[in-house]
Amino acid sequence: MNEIGTPTAARLTGLAKRFPGFELGPLDLTLEPGTVLALVGPNGAGKSTTLNCMAGLMVPDAGAVEVFGAPVGPKHTEYRKNIGYVGEESGFFLRWSARHNLDYLARLHPKWSTDRAQRLADRIALPLDKPVSGLSRGNKTKLAIVAALAHSPRLLLLDEPTSGLDPVVRSEVLDVLWEITEDGDHAVLYSTHVLSDISRLADELVFLRDGQVILRTGRDELSDRWRRLSFRLAGDELELDGIVEHRHVRSEHQVITRNAEATLAQLESLGAEAVESARMSVDEIAVQILKEGHHVARAQD
Repeated sequence: MNEIGTPTAARLTGLAKRFPGFELGPLDLTLEPGTVLALVGPNGAGKSTTLNCMAGLMVPDAGAVEVFGAPVGPKHTEYRKNIGYVGEESGFFLRWSARHNLDYLARLHPKWSTDRAQRLADRIALPLDKPVSGLSRGNKTKLAIVAALAHSPRLLLLDEPTSGLDPVVRSEVLDVLWEITEDGDHAVLYSTHVLSDISRLADELVFLRDGQVILRTGRDELSDRWRRLSFRLAGDELELDGIVEHRHVRSEHQVITRNAEATLAQLESLGAEAVESARMSVDEIAVQILKEGHHVARAQD
């Protein structure tokens, strides 16, 4: 339960999964209803493993997962009704049409809505009567999204949900995902390599690297604190608060700071001239955090 007495959408407690040469966690994460949380990290960071454990598709070596208060695991079934999942492997019958696959899934989900599936398919231009084997990668992703949403799950777990989609359809899919959380009862946890999606959809970001959470932060907090600054100041090796990148040619400097307020105050005290400040996009900031890893994350906290 959260502070207002409603079930937490998802809770990971000490979650760990080990493979040869890689270990995920232990992870402790919570996701509240009405929230969109993005898992951000390079390939091999542990994003897909995290989602698979949460969906009950992979059994963790340690720790526990709960979805709206129901435990996730091979001995439990209650959690399944609340999860919609889009993963790397679709699991559809390749010789069947997309429509036939959806009709089959409808028999497995008591809350399935054929009308909702049709509306979603129309909205994202999914060709329902083609065999899955003949669908493009983007259309297979669309089919997985329709299948995940048609039974109105309260928690969506999405692994690269916009992979292979053209910009127009990607925008439509992001609109659909955003609308789902408007009622405050649903939540979305997704991983992405398309960093521009972050600023469009996510409320919070969790940065994963080498199986560990290096930073969890609000999207708006990042936008407020990070800046790209240019200024004129004598000296090569400047010790400035919050700097993660520094370039200069003689007295002309360009820096990226994770704490714009502190850096600007210090530049004023040093007598810097021609100071200019530019906001950074969330995806630009994400790249910097992933490049610098734990060093930037610890300083951000």
